[in-house]
This record gives sequence, C-alpha cells and structure tokens, in this order.
Amino acid sequence: MNNTATFTNVGERTNVTGSARFKRLILEEDYETALEVAREQVENGAQIIDINMDEAMLDSKAAMVTFLNLIASEPDISKVPIMVDSSKWEVIEAGLKCIQGKAIVNSISLKEGEQPFRHQAKVLKRFGAAVVVMAFDETGQAETAERKFAICARSYRILVDELGFPPEDIIFDPNIFAVATGIEEHDNYAVEFIEGTRRIKENLPHCKVSGGVSNVSFSFRGNNPVREAIHSVFLYHAIQAGMDMGIVNAGQLAVYDDIPSELRDAVEDVILNKDAGAGERLVELAPKYSGMAQAEKVEDLQWRSWPVAKRLEHALVKGITDYIDEDTEQCRQQFAKPIEVIEGPLMDGMNVVGDLFGAGKMFLPQVVKSARVMKRAVAYLDPYIEAEKQEGETNGKIVMATVKGDVHDIGKNIVGVVLQCNNYEVIDLGVMVPAEKILQTAIDENADIIGLSGLITPSLDEMVHVAKEMKRRDFTIPLLIGGATTSKAHTAVKIEPQYDNGVVYVNNASRAVGVASSLLSKTAKSEFLSKTKAEYERVREQQARKKPRSKPIGLQQARANHAQLDWQNYTPPVPKQLGVQEFHSVPVSTLRQYIDWTPFFMTWSLAGKYPRIMNDEVVGEQARSLFADANAMLDEFARQGSIQPKGVIGLFPANRVGDDIEIYRDEQRDEVILRSCQLRQQTHKKGFANYCLADYIAPKGVADYFGAFAVTGGLEEDDLAQAFDDQGDDYNKIMVKAVADRLAEAFAEYLHEQVRKVYWGYAADEALNNDQLIRENYQGIRPAPGYPACPEHTEKAKIWELLSVEERIGMKLTSSYAMWPGAAVSGWYFSHPDSKYFAVAGIQQDQVEDYANRQGMTLEQAEKWLGPNLGYESAT
Repeated sequence: MNNTATFTNVGERTNVTGSARFKRLILEEDYETALEVAREQVENGAQIIDINMDEAMLDSKAAMVTFLNLIASEPDISKVPIMVDSSKWEVIEAGLKCIQGKAIVNSISLKEGEQPFRHQAKVLKRFGAAVVVMAFDETGQAETAERKFAICARSYRILVDELGFPPEDIIFDPNIFAVATGIEEHDNYAVEFIEGTRRIKENLPHCKVSGGVSNVSFSFRGNNPVREAIHSVFLYHAIQAGMDMGIVNAGQLAVYDDIPSELRDAVEDVILNKDAGAGERLVELAPKYSGMAQAEKVEDLQWRSWPVAKRLEHALVKGITDYIDEDTEQCRQQFAKPIEVIEGPLMDGMNVVGDLFGAGKMFLPQVVKSARVMKRAVAYLDPYIEAEKQEGETNGKIVMATVKGDVHDIGKNIVGVVLQCNNYEVIDLGVMVPAEKILQTAIDENADIIGLSGLITPSLDEMVHVAKEMKRRDFTIPLLIGGATTSKAHTAVKIEPQYDNGVVYVNNASRAVGVASSLLSKTAKSEFLSKTKAEYERVREQQARKKPRSKPIGLQQARANHAQLDWQNYTPPVPKQLGVQEFHSVPVSTLRQYIDWTPFFMTWSLAGKYPRIMNDEVVGEQARSLFADANAMLDEFARQGSIQPKGVIGLFPANRVGDDIEIYRDEQRDEVILRSCQLRQQTHKKGFANYCLADYIAPKGVADYFGAFAVTGGLEEDDLAQAFDDQGDDYNKIMVKAVADRLAEAFAEYLHEQVRKVYWGYAADEALNNDQLIRENYQGIRPAPGYPACPEHTEKAKIWELLSVEERIGMKLTSSYAMWPGAAVSGWYFSHPDSKYFAVAGIQQDQVEDYANRQGMTLEQAEKWLGPNLGYESAT
C-alpha cells in the first residue's frame, strides 16, 4: 500500500466469529475445504485475508498455527498479506511465527492501559508486523470524532515517538457503528467516523485507516439492496476523507452511480445526518427496494437524437461502433480541421471514459471497447488529416516493449490501451525486444517515457540490463516497470539503483495513467520522483533488515529430511504406452469443456470466481458480456478451424539418483537419455519434510516412470491477434490472446486426464467433473519448470530435447526459455499418490554450487537462473 493505492479490501470469510461455514469447517478439522474459503476470497478480490480462530470450543492457538502453516504452502493464497486476528495475545504471537513475509495484527489498543500496549507493540515491532490499533482506551470505545482522534493520536505518540514503530505500519480503526437504529445518539456515528478519519489522516503522518464497513448497515440486515447502497455511499465519503482499507464483502457493494437516485439521496441523508428525520425516511423507503431486481436492458436508441458531440461521447462510453463513421463525418463537417474532431469531442469523450475508469465506475473490458471505438473514429479521419498534414496534441509519447527473451504481452497490451484512452501516444514494439532497439526507438521518437514488461523471471535480469544501458547512454526520461513477475521490492532493490532519472513500478493498468501524468507534469514530477525514491529506499532498508521466518539449513541436512515414501510396500504403476505421442487434432469443442474461466476474468481485471462472478453485483454484467464474447470466439475457432491446438507427451522408465531423475531409453535401464535436475527446500521445517520433486520417483532397484508434456493453444495465436490489430480492434486482439491462453491450459488439463486414464492408465476409472479437475482432486501432479516446485527455467530445454517439441508441434523456446507462442504450457508428470505441489525458495549457496555442478553450469550462471529464489546475496 502506498499513497497512490486505491481502497484495499480485507476478506473476512476466514473468521470463525463472522462465518458459520468457516467455523464449522475448522471445528470439523476440514482444513482442506477451509483453505478453499481462503482461496475463494483471494480470487474474489480480497487483497488481505483476516484469519480469526477465537471460538470457545476450539484450541485457537493450535488451529491458527495449523491453518497458517497450510496457507504457507499455497502460493495462490499466501501471495496476499495475512491479518492475524485474535483477542488472545498468545494466538497472535503463535500466528506471527508461522507467517513468511509481513503480517498484519488485528488488533491492539489502550483498553488495558499503556504498559500492556507498549509490551505488545515492542513484540510486533520485533516481528516486523503491521498493526491495527483500535480507538479504544481505558474508558471504552471512542464514539465521537474528537475522542477517536485523541485516542489514535495518543497511541501514535507512544508507537512512533517512544518506541520507534514505523508509522506506515500503523492502521487505525476508529470504530464504525450502525446508523439509523432509531436511537438519536446513533444518528451521527457515520459522520463521526468520517470526520475522525479526516483528522487522523491530516495530523498523523503515514498511518492508514481501516474499519468494518458492514457494521454501518446493521440496522437493515436482511435487506441486501439497501445495505449495499449504504456501504457504497459510506465508502464514497469515507474514502474521500482518507479511509485506506476495510473489511467489506465486495459482493455487497453497489456501483455508486447505479443506485436509484431516490435511494441514494435517502442513504446520503442518513450517512451525513442531514436532518433528524433522515433515518425514519430511509426505514419507510427500504421495503420498496427489498426485492429490487435488475431490469432487463433493451436497446434504447433515444441517444441517436442527441447533438453529435454527445452521441460520440455516448458511443465511446458504451463501446458502440455501429454509428461511429456516420457521427464522425457529421462532426468533421462542423469543424474547420479534421484534427479538431480528435482534440475536441473525441478526446472529451475519452476523458469521460478515463474519469469513470479511475473512479471505479467503468471496468477494463469496457475501456478496451471504448478504445476500439476511438481507433475506428481516428481511422476514419486519418485520410483527411493526412491530406492536411496535421498532427494533434497528445499528453506524451511512451515506448513500450516486452523485453528480450519474453513473449507475453497481454498485460502490456491492456496498459497500452488504457494509456491511449487517456491521450498518450503509445509506440508498442511488441515482444522479445532487445535493449538496443528499445533505447534507439526512444531516441528516434523523442519519447517521454519507456515502459518495460515481462512475465518470466529471467525477464527481471533483462530489465536490470536496460536500466544500466539507459544510465550508460545518459538517458534522462523515466522508466516504468510492469508485468506478472515484477514487484515493488525487486524494482527497488535491483532496478532503481541502476538508473538515476526515475524508475517506477506500475502494478496495474489503472495506475499507469496516474504515474504517467505525474512523470510528465512540470509541477508534480520532481515531488513524485522524490517520494518514489524515498519509498524505494525504505523498501531496500526493509529488505536488508528482513530475516527469514524459518532458519535456513545446509543441503546435507535438507537431503536427510527428504520425503519418506514407503517404496518397499508400493509398486509404481507401469504405463500402458511408453514413448512419445503427438496430438494434432483435438477439437476446440472438446477442450472448451476443460476451461478454467476464473483466470480469464482476472486477465481483464475482473475479480471473482467463475461461475459466481456472473451474478456479482458490481462486475456481473461485464463478466457476462465478456463470457459471451469469449464463447463466440471459441465458436468461430471451432467452425473455421482458425486455431489448431497441438500437444505432445512422453512417458519413460526413470529412477531417482540423489536430487536428480534419470530417464532411460527402455526398460533395460542401462542407457540414460536425460537427467532432470531438481531442487530441494532448504528451511528448517519441524515436523515436515524438505521436499524435492525427485523424492516422488523411486530409487534404483524399484521400477518407476516419469513423464513430460508440452501443449499450445495454437501457433496461429499471434497472426490472429495481428489481424485484429491491423483493424484497430484492441478488444479482440486481447481477446484472442486471452482465449488462446485458456485453450492451452485446458489442453494441459485434458492431456493430463488422458495420461492418468489411458496412456499411463493408473486411474482408468477416474470420473471427475471440470470443477474437480480444477481443484486437482486426482492422483499425481504436473509441475512446470519456472514455477515454485521447480523454479529453474532451463529445465524446459530438456523437455524440448526429450520430446522433440519443436520438430513435432512447432513450439519454440526463446533465449530466456520463454515458450512461443505465449499460449503454451509444459511440464513433468508424476504419478505417486503422495506427490503434491510445494514451493522452493531461500536456496543456499551450497545447493547452488551443487546444482551448478550437476547442470554443467558455472556458479554465476546458476545464480543468474535461480536469482529470485536465492536465500543469499550473490556476488553477481
């Protein structure tokens, strides 16, 4: 969280006091399903998850420790911060010892006086945790703005001035209470919170403000439409006052502008306590909206009678292309020069789009459709502009590229569209772009900003290289860093020190516009870069002070603590069909049944799990529209055969030798055709093994087997996307890539099922539906090189060699071992019933040296490829 972050949502469903379902699961010790509750929260957009085990019939400490340890082995859950929530101090301390990375504690207060408060704060500071501090002192909870501020200010002075607690790690909760209860003293509770928040943010630097949002609407429980309206109106005003985060169910938020004006006005009167009768009026009005349903939308052409400038704005906001040529021509005839149409009504319309998106009132798919309308209008005007040789004014010129060795560009394309919607000229150099081309283009085009993107971890080193080259060649323009593998920490520690004229990490498309605007502002640039530099300096200091939660151990000790599998009483299954099999004709109609749609919506920045997202109060309409478009594209693929998924698998005799897997030519097992080198966990794990994938293959003397695969959604992906790009259709350009990506993942799921049931055949009777396949309710795993269990990317080359991937199905590897096309998956097959996914991180130098020897690399090469996973600072 930083000064440019929007409201942060804290998920509350992993709280036994607030979720009957979660409480039941924990009491029944069904931790696997309880983990699904946590995973659902993250998928539904929670940026922090609150975990509370305070239940009378529960050993809260043991339950907290067990659950947090399980979360630590689930990267898709543990990627978000954990809020340890308990009224019992021993539970909080036990929880903190389980969390890797920065935790948040909920909560401490002055309720018992200053001495316990100081003791607890000192412990939290030692753990490096952030803390929620309640507006609660020895006399009780604060109800007025004055008392809320006074208690928080007193707490702040103790924490910051006396104890040296980092102010940015303090989150004040000034208490949200219910309004419209019928009790006069409660009528001003929302105003008191909002005013208290404003005073806290104005007078207590760097702290954050949070609260339990659902409390404010408690009087209307059972009437969700009214509660949603109350939450949205309350947040609208509280966020303006400085509220940073809160516990709120994202599904119980209405879009502010979509609330019927009658209801919104009544709620606003209550929240702001405008008069004594506000609560009573809302109570009288509430039944009218208790069964409020969304009316079916029919096409309304009334807008076609509006003035042409308003029609263009409407078309841009709604993404309507049907009349754009006609309206653009009519507008052209009203202006002296065609460029004035772009600089006037078209940009006015795009400014409305940008404002709505920035305010959270439009979503990414809508913005991309708006860009398609804009491009269509500009394309219509281009011949007229060319005839007069006019050039329009833009907000700035940005050169963007996916760095050398990386082929992934969906995120970059989305950022480019959003920037173009806000009148920035974007020069997109595409994928696998060398540093020299990026920098020379920036010089030739007199660019204002360079933006770099990448998905795979080797791209991080290439970004460092570009930054060094910018410094060597005396560049003065800012550098933006983005992409799935990037982070603020890596940018601060590795990239920013290499270049002196501004390096900024941009974590999503919506932030890109604000960052670009600040960097190109003559008045704001200096302060923005100064604040960013200071923030990154703090990040570097925090990283330097950070100590691993678990003590690292030597390689020999880790190997001695390998997974104990009973090979004497287990017979590995023999594949029904050894060798390599190619797949060239699996129809799209078959693969679409295996699609996991949740990541598809995440690509478009719509948070929520499929199929629930389709009925989400906030994004449901956009999700349904997007889903329909994706399926229409799949129908087209199936009908025309315009994309051809391809795959190859191989099953081979194999045995474990140390931390390696030897693959043999045949059952004689006397000719090694390949050796796959694996990595082992190297942290102290009391009661748990230090896992390595090789543990799941039998040692010599027991006949075992091992598999590999590579699949693509289709080699035609780039050509199809380019065809849409040539038409100025960004929406379908991004859609092609997003759908092809889903086809590749679906193909990987389909082939793994075929391997289990047919080619290896150890689960011939398996009968799982797609939901069960997505949850991996089957025997065996398919880890992919470059991912947590086997994080080193060069192992992909062994899959390519083993299966002759390029010769058989045309897939290629770049110099950084990214797969082409981008819609591709590759990995290994393991069949052992105890095999599971895990993460390897914090690798120590003794293992890196050992790994380098086994791979035939130098130590420097091994450190390069393992860089993000090293547990020490390498000399290189």
